[in-house]
Amino acid sequence: MDLGELRARIDALDDAILRLLNERAGLAAQVGELKRGQPGSFYVPSRERAIVARLQAANPGPFPSEALRPVFQEIFSACLALEKGLRIAFLGPEGTFTHQAMKHQFGLSAHGVPAPTIAAVFDEVEKGRAEFGVVPIENSTEGVVTHTLDTILDSDLRISAEIVLDVDHCLLGRPALALADIQRVYSHAQGLGQCRRWLEAHLPEAARIEAPSTGEAARLAREDAAGAAVAPELAADLHDLVVLQASIQDLKANATRFLVIGKEQAAPTGRDRTSLMVITKEGPGVLHEMLGPFADAGLNLTKIESRPSRRKAWENVFFLDVDGHQALEPLASALQAMGPHCEMLKVLGSYPRAGA
Repeated sequence: MDLGELRARIDALDDAILRLLNERAGLAAQVGELKRGQPGSFYVPSRERAIVARLQAANPGPFPSEALRPVFQEIFSACLALEKGLRIAFLGPEGTFTHQAMKHQFGLSAHGVPAPTIAAVFDEVEKGRAEFGVVPIENSTEGVVTHTLDTILDSDLRISAEIVLDVDHCLLGRPALALADIQRVYSHAQGLGQCRRWLEAHLPEAARIEAPSTGEAARLAREDAAGAAVAPELAADLHDLVVLQASIQDLKANATRFLVIGKEQAAPTGRDRTSLMVITKEGPGVLHEMLGPFADAGLNLTKIESRPSRRKAWENVFFLDVDGHQALEPLASALQAMGPHCEMLKVLGSYPRAGA
């Protein structure tokens, strides 16, 4: 076939894809009608993951299997909007890495609800103004986000999913702003920490000013003729800034983990993680005894963090991540065996592992 014939064939295939997309959307709308009034969530991430895994396994090529997920994520998002328009609260404003994580998980058709603080994200979901919320929990360079741990301590919301997003920090500023003219650098504390060495080497005299978010940092930089922001590239487009320097994070393998919080427990997928909050009883060796059931069952404990409980002086609460689902063995029995060693044991949620 010549070039014209190839293009005509592609046009015909695009028309067929469009027809099939609308056929799928019509079926999704019918699913939404059947779900209304029934218990259960409209959003089932395990179902989406299973669909992508099945398609990737069946893909003969040459369309790359790794490209199937973002393509179908947008199809899922658009069809879900027909079933029920999801509102997703996230740590705002727009242009933050949490905003990127929300779009990565729920697609472009989801309605984002920016919230000024992590506590406000929880509040949006708890009061029903959003079905889910997205908050950062830890960074591979700077560690845990303590505000999220402190907020989840007092919340009854469940962790429904996790997102792991590669983080690429850029230095943003007004067009034509030279590095030598920068007097202030704005960013979230995590952003400043993740770019500490680069800032010390290239902008040692510039004041570092913490902002509530990287999106707000970009807004502040736009208003400051001698100011710059450490923020994602997306924030440059939203705030009429330019990228003065890309990829300034100290570690190139820099990723942030986010939690999706909601009111319902995610169903088991066989590739799950469970997050717990524990206050141990007092006594020698009690932490070892509390963790013993994990080792006895051969379970993989992937994280343990401690924070003040804020109930009484010098009492700590431990946050743990362990592979497995609370409803399935061997984790179900291990949690029961932990009970006698705990003053309080709260399961924050079992959810599909990111990338599993």
